[in-house]
Amino acid sequence: MRWYTVPAALAATGAGTLAYAGLYERTRWTLRRFDVPVLAPGSAPLTVLHISDLHMTAGQRSKQEWVAGLAALEPDLVINTGDNLAGFDAVPGTLRALDPLMDRPGAFVLASNDYYAPRPKNPFKYFFPGHKRVHGTELPWRDLRDGMRDRGWLDLTNGAGELVVDGRRIVFAGVDDSHLKRDRYDVVAGAADPTADLRLGLAHSPEPRVLDRFADDGYDLLLCGHTHGGQLRVPFYGALVTNCGIDRARVRWLHRWAQPSADRPNGTWLHVSAGLGTSPYAPVRFACPPEATLLTLTARDA
Repeated sequence: MRWYTVPAALAATGAGTLAYAGLYERTRWTLRRFDVPVLAPGSAPLTVLHISDLHMTAGQRSKQEWVAGLAALEPDLVINTGDNLAGFDAVPGTLRALDPLMDRPGAFVLASNDYYAPRPKNPFKYFFPGHKRVHGTELPWRDLRDGMRDRGWLDLTNGAGELVVDGRRIVFAGVDDSHLKRDRYDVVAGAADPTADLRLGLAHSPEPRVLDRFADDGYDLLLCGHTHGGQLRVPFYGALVTNCGIDRARVRWLHRWAQPSADRPNGTWLHVSAGLGTSPYAPVRFACPPEATLLTLTARDA
């Protein structure tokens, strides 16, 4: 190969990768499945559909139809961990996508991209966690919140609650977006009810300082989003950045956060959704397709 053909080959490879990431993988809607042994010994399974980071715009009909179609899974419970919006006119389409799912019991927390419109930014800022954040214009987040509340979903944005799902009593606590430091864990602090069948904690961004408090209070499973799984992943290396305090090894999917101990005999599991969207100003995903997750909660060992 002549020396001057190398830059051309590299340019062609880069163009092909960008086209794949922006035109194909970004809309390769994917359902993940994990089993989580968090229920009391002898318990029947319970299914939880976890969706996050829709970053919806009004015209994303393919995404809206795919999300609505998840109702066919008939999950026992639906959890939404925020960042639903990516435009001022996105609330109707987002609620339309969620509508069939809101026939099921559900709970949610809100996050930065529910409150503020996305803005163009230099992507290299993600490599510098201390960079100054500049918020976009306020979005109609109250319409989104009210649309989910009105259908019976629990708003756990710095709040707590409980539901009876398939005959099991589940207690919840959640915080507002901890990446923006809007979390107020003290509002929900305290030992999770040991008499409940399941204890779930919700936070949009998996910041360790918040996850540790949930674990210390005895929550069985924590559900988060925010990271997009890294959004751009390098094969055999993984995510380049996490955009929060979580380590790269746990930037997506199911992991142990706290091991069982004398004080916390059940330990704490963590599921971080890789999410279903991107910012309109960075519409690419690579080695990290957009996804929702069906978690099957199973009985733990005696």
